[in-house]
Amino acid sequence: LRLARAQLCSVSYSLLSSPRPGVSETQYSDFHLAGDYLLGGLFSLHTETMSSPHLSHSAVPTCQAYKLKIASYSHLRAMRFAVEQINNSSTLLPGVSLGYEMVDVCYFTNSIHPILYFLANEHSVVQLQNNYTHYKPRVLAVIGPDSSQAAVMVAHVLSLFFIPQISYRATTNELNDRERFPSAFRAISSMEQQIVAMVLLLKEFQWNWINVLYSDDDYGRQNLKLLWARATGICVAMQDVIPVPRSSELLPLELQGKIKAIVSKVIHSTANVVIVLSLEMTLPFFFQEVVRQNVTDLVWIAAEAWAIEPTLYNITDLWRVGTILGVAAKEFSIPGFDDFRVSLAKDDNGQASDQTTCNQACDQCLGAARDADQTMRAQGERTDFSVYSSVYIVAHALHRLLGCNTTGCHKRMVYPWQLVPEVKRVDFSLLDKRINFREKGNTPNSFEIIQWKWDQPNHPFQKIASYSTKNQKLLFTTQNISWHTPNNTVPISVCSQECEYGQRRKPISVSSCCFKCIDCEAGTFLNNKDPYNCQPCPAHQWSSARSQECYPRLVKYLEWQERTSVVLLLFSVLGLIATLVISVTFAIHSQTPVVKSAGGRMCFLMLVSLIIGFLNVPMYIGIPTEFKCVCRQTVFSLCFTVCISCITVRSFQIISIFKMAARLPKAYSYWTKYNGQYIFITVILALKVAIIVTNIIINPPAPVLVDLKDDPSLVVLQCNKSYKLALLMNSSLDTCLSILCFYFSYMGKELPKNYNEAKYITLCMTCYSVSGIAIFLVMSVYSAVLVTICDAMGVVINLLGISMGYFGPKCYLIFFHPERNTAAYFQTAIQSYTMRQD
Repeated sequence: LRLARAQLCSVSYSLLSSPRPGVSETQYSDFHLAGDYLLGGLFSLHTETMSSPHLSHSAVPTCQAYKLKIASYSHLRAMRFAVEQINNSSTLLPGVSLGYEMVDVCYFTNSIHPILYFLANEHSVVQLQNNYTHYKPRVLAVIGPDSSQAAVMVAHVLSLFFIPQISYRATTNELNDRERFPSAFRAISSMEQQIVAMVLLLKEFQWNWINVLYSDDDYGRQNLKLLWARATGICVAMQDVIPVPRSSELLPLELQGKIKAIVSKVIHSTANVVIVLSLEMTLPFFFQEVVRQNVTDLVWIAAEAWAIEPTLYNITDLWRVGTILGVAAKEFSIPGFDDFRVSLAKDDNGQASDQTTCNQACDQCLGAARDADQTMRAQGERTDFSVYSSVYIVAHALHRLLGCNTTGCHKRMVYPWQLVPEVKRVDFSLLDKRINFREKGNTPNSFEIIQWKWDQPNHPFQKIASYSTKNQKLLFTTQNISWHTPNNTVPISVCSQECEYGQRRKPISVSSCCFKCIDCEAGTFLNNKDPYNCQPCPAHQWSSARSQECYPRLVKYLEWQERTSVVLLLFSVLGLIATLVISVTFAIHSQTPVVKSAGGRMCFLMLVSLIIGFLNVPMYIGIPTEFKCVCRQTVFSLCFTVCISCITVRSFQIISIFKMAARLPKAYSYWTKYNGQYIFITVILALKVAIIVTNIIINPPAPVLVDLKDDPSLVVLQCNKSYKLALLMNSSLDTCLSILCFYFSYMGKELPKNYNEAKYITLCMTCYSVSGIAIFLVMSVYSAVLVTICDAMGVVINLLGISMGYFGPKCYLIFFHPERNTAAYFQTAIQSYTMRQD
């Protein structure tokens, strides 16, 4: 701080010893008005003349090296207009007059001298003090300057003295740093909001392939940094920097060559949208070069700094470059200001005088302003309102600080640092616009999207959309946008056309906006969150090719209302009834030869197994549950094994009586003595139980969803994913027993007629073999509900085969040939067989 203060003192000495040409020491400011409290105004009334080939390089810039900037003159008049309104107001600062000292900073090349002038005391000296609490500079607050670079430069100095500074056009985010710049404020939204509005504009028209040009200064670099932070989903085809000349020098040939090269790059770029993040100072030569190289049919998006610049608008043939859109401060109408801007001021004698408003010898301010009045009206009172509101902000803060009421104010010595807290707390309405500093020292002023209209010279900058900084949304106010394209269609600026529904992106370069479109396969879908990969559908859903979502699969199973289910239930009920009738018949005739020859007590074991098997048929119908799946995998297999093992052992026993008893009497005696038939059945059942348990462990019987390859929209709910393997394991023992039955039935084909059951056993085993082969064939070809149907049909056929094929003929003899159901008839048949064997 000591070093800074020493530097300020040394610079102040040079200020007083070397005033600007044509300006006296006592009249350093260009425009001034006495008052109880003075405001300082910094305006870029003159800017560098880029078109002049011979520019002065003196240490102190002269007025002749610059040209009049009419827009800034309008801003200056807006400050005067606001001060005069406040001084004439009976409600705001009653009895208090505001004065002003306005200085031309010549864009930003002359910022330090005016600041030191404002900091100086009444003796034109900036005193070196340890405590500036009671130091009174020339002005109470400073309005301006307009450029971001100059505003930051000024803020560095004013913040040391805690003097309120309100910039009316500087959008740089550096001023948001409250630690570095505690007394700096803005009457315009920040640079970040300008970028947000641009990005929303790009997304509104789906432009994601752009060229970006930025100026080689803080303004361009800061905007570029913010653009990269905000521009998600937007890619840059070409990016380059527009050179900026140093202070007052003309663009040298080297920089002109660079600009020509930039324009050439724009021509050869594949993007049709160009964003120009630059101050207006170097753009005239750039756009003249654009016109010279015949750049056409592009969309240009202007930063706020040059969006309504009339100098650029008036470049010859600029309309040929395409469509120019821009982000501009919101337009406000200040009643009476248009007339005030071109009116003569009054001197102390009440006479109109131009010299009281413009005292530089080289200026023709008022005359130039009148000549450009139509142009300034066409621009709209955008920045003028920011200047106008800045003055009112200081006035309201001073109103609170002085404790003003409707009758008057308590006039007293006010130091600038006392005003800073009151500026932070201002909250008032001005021309139906709410003014406050609720966020980072910025007033919540909005931006607009404007279009340059070449056919409307009286209204060249037409508003097409408004931007709200609070909601960060664009609201288009008109659909009448004039595009440079045929049929007025919205221009396209993309590296690759958007993929159609259900197509993923395959990158073809480092840019995410350049890609090929690949169809998503069936069973996958494109998630909008990841446009580069097709996601697989969940197990319970499906999708066709090129899908963006998956659909629930239709779960198929053997339902109760299906015709097949009704037929199966009908035959199982008939089989159950028939088996019950056979059981009652056999129970009544249990002592007859027919029942005994069929197996005697073993018949009832078989009949009970058949009954259980028929009762198990409904387990194949309806929604599979774990209980149903266990019944399917165990009950029928166990029941059928009991039946076929009884038939096998009965066939073996009959053959043993007629053929083996005489040859192996000892073995036969052991068989009869120890009830070999029951031991055989018990062993077979134990082996079957072991197989079933092993099968359950290897292939747990639980409902699973199985995909259908030929129809992905369906999924089959069945009891086991490895249904074929489980069925094969359960059928292995039954297959062996059926082979034995065939063998024993073949051996007994010559036995007595009453004991010859070869054809009945063959019928039963044929039913089993045919159904088993059919099931395996169906399972090999299909995997739908048809497998369950075939399995259930096999169960019913096998049960009916044993019930009707084995027990049916016995019941026929009992009911229709009782004469054959006698011991004498059986003895006659045995004697006849014995005689044939002899």
